[in-house]
Amino acid sequence: MELLQLQYFLTVARCEHVTEAAGKLHVTQSSLSKTIQRLEDDLGAPLFDRMGRKLRLNEFGRTFLRRTEKALFELEQGKREISDLASPEQGTLELAVTTASTLPSILREFRKNKPHIKFHVQMATLRDMSTLLHRGEVDFCLSSPPIEGDDIECQILFSDPIIVSVPASHRFAERSSVSLAELKDESFVGVKKGYGVRDLVDSKCQSVGFVPKYVYEGNEPARLTALVEAEIGIAFIPRTARNPRDHIKYLQVEDHLLMREIALLSHKSRYISKAALEFRRVVIDYFSAMSQEIY
Repeated sequence: MELLQLQYFLTVARCEHVTEAAGKLHVTQSSLSKTIQRLEDDLGAPLFDRMGRKLRLNEFGRTFLRRTEKALFELEQGKREISDLASPEQGTLELAVTTASTLPSILREFRKNKPHIKFHVQMATLRDMSTLLHRGEVDFCLSSPPIEGDDIECQILFSDPIIVSVPASHRFAERSSVSLAELKDESFVGVKKGYGVRDLVDSKCQSVGFVPKYVYEGNEPARLTALVEAEIGIAFIPRTARNPRDHIKYLQVEDHLLMREIALLSHKSRYISKAALEFRRVVIDYFSAMSQEIY
């Protein structure tokens, strides 16, 4: 059994399609199929049910996938550890976030001490983030709400109130607060389902008898205040995402306290580099200072 066979199997198992897997691996379909066939011959059992070019993991395949993921995960952590020992001031920090409003300030502070460390950030739904964590593909996640799991290290950092943003011309603009029930006939702009704030808000609104009517649903939370300012709709946003330069009004929610928890997540077995340790320190200090300012 060869390492290349395991890497190919892992990709095919996740795609469950020969053409897609071959494209990701940059190999021909025939070469990929032959490699998987040799692996199955070595194991003495088929790993997939075949339907043309589409594959479906069978019981043997699901069992072997769990072991393969663990084996390749440990090998990847070994590579990371050696790389960190050899070049502690180099490398790339892998991050995933459900909310990016606080990230610019955090990364700016982080780069003061680690100017040569690169970083890659991706917006993710809670489901995608759970997958990234399970596979050990990110150093840290900033998530709201927190994600639970046997292999997930979860540290609650901050409790952030959710407020309502309305255009300056809105009938509620001169008020400081509003009840959820008063918003039942409004048009909303928001992120898509699967993001923490959206799911929390929808649940609270339904508890007072209405489902928010969204006229815009996107993947970029930072765009929402611009849409509010353009009078496309109103929006629920975290208080930490307020921008004093925006020409909009912010209202507290009166009768139902909307509060999101922000958590720092990591895989319990993923190697934590020196750069990642510094990032964790910066994040904890940032939210600790913010808590003191607010409370």
